[in-house]
Amino acid sequence: MSDLHGITTSHSEVLSGPRGGGDSREREAVLAAHDLRKVYIGGDGSELTILDGVEINVAPGEAVAIVGASGAGKSTLLHLLGGLDRPTSGEILLGGVSIAEQGEEELARIRNEQIGFVFQFHHLLREFTALENVMMPLMIGGTERGMAEDRARELLEVVGLGQRLDHMPRQLSGGEQQRVAVARALANRPLIILADEPSGNLDTQTAKELHDLFFRVRAEEGVALVVATHNHELADRADRLLQLKEGQLSSFYPK
Repeated sequence: MSDLHGITTSHSEVLSGPRGGGDSREREAVLAAHDLRKVYIGGDGSELTILDGVEINVAPGEAVAIVGASGAGKSTLLHLLGGLDRPTSGEILLGGVSIAEQGEEELARIRNEQIGFVFQFHHLLREFTALENVMMPLMIGGTERGMAEDRARELLEVVGLGQRLDHMPRQLSGGEQQRVAVARALANRPLIILADEPSGNLDTQTAKELHDLFFRVRAEEGVALVVATHNHELADRADRLLQLKEGQLSSFYPK
């Protein structure tokens, strides 16, 4: 991927981004990570460093794509940014709040209310309808059932599944299931969506439709987007393209 755009930048520019100075961007960031490290300890006591000093700031409404070789640590990075795992060291700020310092209960609340997740596998609850799956984050957060249902219906209309509300996941195609997952990720009007290879299991046309959906709902909902992907078409549509290599991020600029 190093010749995808032919332009690399310094490590500090990953933090500041392509539009404006680092200080103002850092203050305005929806999500920021500073000196982020993740080290795993093997059974023999040896250390395996996956992330080694990652720096990233994501502005409100910004779309950032992260690329890199398989095994480079893209999924690990998204899990840390989303509070699904804890870093060995470093700081992660979501809306200016350090999530690494939160207890498990508060961290679960933050994940549910402020972060939307879309994975390569949709992870829908098989025993619930599309409507109920989208309602779930709202119900967990204490939203009254009628309001949760209204919001879920609205989002399923947005993603083009207004006629599939009562279908179970097994009755939906792979692309439709991912659309439900996108709607679910938006349910609580999060600050940011984190997507890990969201179109990795889809055919070319369905993947393109999903990519179009991401950027349409990003514009309509005003939500920031960080996506880890091997798909060049999706990566090229982002505002910024970052490469994860040897545990650190470096920048490429689309177009």
